[in-house]
Amino acid sequence: MPDTPRIAVVTGASRGAGAGIAHALGEHGCTVYVTGRTDKPGDTTLAGTIHETAARVTAAGGTGIAVRVDHSDDEQVRELFARIAQEHGRVDILVNNAAIIRDEMMGRTKFWQEPINVIDTLAVGLRSSYVATVYAAPLMLPQREGLVVFTSASGAAHYAFGPAYGVPKAGTDKMAADMAVDFAEYGIATASIWMGSLLTERVRTIIATNPAKFGHLLDTAETPEFTGHVIWALHRDPNLMNISGHTLIGAELALAYGITDTDGRQPPSNRDLYDVHPHIQYSHMIR
Repeated sequence: MPDTPRIAVVTGASRGAGAGIAHALGEHGCTVYVTGRTDKPGDTTLAGTIHETAARVTAAGGTGIAVRVDHSDDEQVRELFARIAQEHGRVDILVNNAAIIRDEMMGRTKFWQEPINVIDTLAVGLRSSYVATVYAAPLMLPQREGLVVFTSASGAAHYAFGPAYGVPKAGTDKMAADMAVDFAEYGIATASIWMGSLLTERVRTIIATNPAKFGHLLDTAETPEFTGHVIWALHRDPNLMNISGHTLIGAELALAYGITDTDGRQPPSNRDLYDVHPHIQYSHMIR
């Protein structure tokens, strides 16, 4: 594999998992296109912008390039990859992470008690991942190598926050499996990675408000960067095509690759979920 900087795209990277993944890929010297809708502070009540994430990528040793993209707009996605084609001519790693998560879907309510628009996760989350991969594919095919990652979670196989959350996760796992079949002859791999609980800024704030109640999360949750390091190791694995199309548990991949999180922590691998869904392929199979 060439030593030239890898060209990566991380969608939905203003904050949270996407921001952490982009930052980690920057630590490995990647040029990272950071996409999202939050262009400047104040665009949303949540902290984080694409420019702040891009700056962190560059500070980490990579090259961060912020591009404002609304992933519900197919034309904006097409323009993103047209720009990448012009500037670099290829994509090596695509991380499909963009998603709409509405506060109403994260509570203890029944689905019929929530506004209908919580199911917009099928548009930005599931459909948007399909569209981004369609436009990224022509920039991967000529190299006959590349990695498309879908960020997912165990909610694909068990109840978490209801159908608006779980259905896109399950669809994401299936999308990775089916795209792998079409990509196989071109040497391009796909993977859906189950992330664990994430120590995002929002979660850290919640912990700080009540350490007695939520402090235990610090011992088990993953940093947003953790999955980024796992993705990099997966990309570098010479046996990558052997697990293309599989749904993989990020913490299990980390064990296989010898990756730990901050301060040497090893996030739990949710082994109790292994038998929930027989189609899940586990990372111990790659060795």
